[in-house]
Amino acid sequence: METITKSPEATYQLGEKIGASLAISHQPSVIALVGDLGSGKTTFVQGLAKGLGIEKKIISPTFILMRSYKIQNTKYQILNLYHVDLYRLEGNVAEEAKNLGLTDIWGKKDNIVVIEWAEKIKKILPKETKWIKFENMGENERKIIA
Repeated sequence: METITKSPEATYQLGEKIGASLAISHQPSVIALVGDLGSGKTTFVQGLAKGLGIEKKIISPTFILMRSYKIQNTKYQILNLYHVDLYRLEGNVAEEAKNLGLTDIWGKKDNIVVIEWAEKIKKILPKETKWIKFENMGENERKIIA
């Protein structure tokens, strides 16, 4: 599916729509986001979190690598959202991801893990990972391919 969004709000709303559908279906548990800086990945995650029922402000984990959020709506199987940002990691990023505990976290059915700059650990991601590509098409316009 390819979508063109024409504002940050539209990118947020797309994330919210996908988050709401994940809350019901809980598939997949790992979402890999790829795209240049400023292409809308974090805005999308903010909307996705809202769609999952998270009211807390979503802040990019660029400097701390990972943030976790409890999902309050317990009528669904999903209990936790993990937002990971691998932008600052270099070298053996796969080993760093394992040290963060990512492989344990994404192995649990009650978690959703969203990873920005996921191409850095492509080799260790589960085969059922859902890839979403973000492309900056201009000042506010984004192409999002899911």
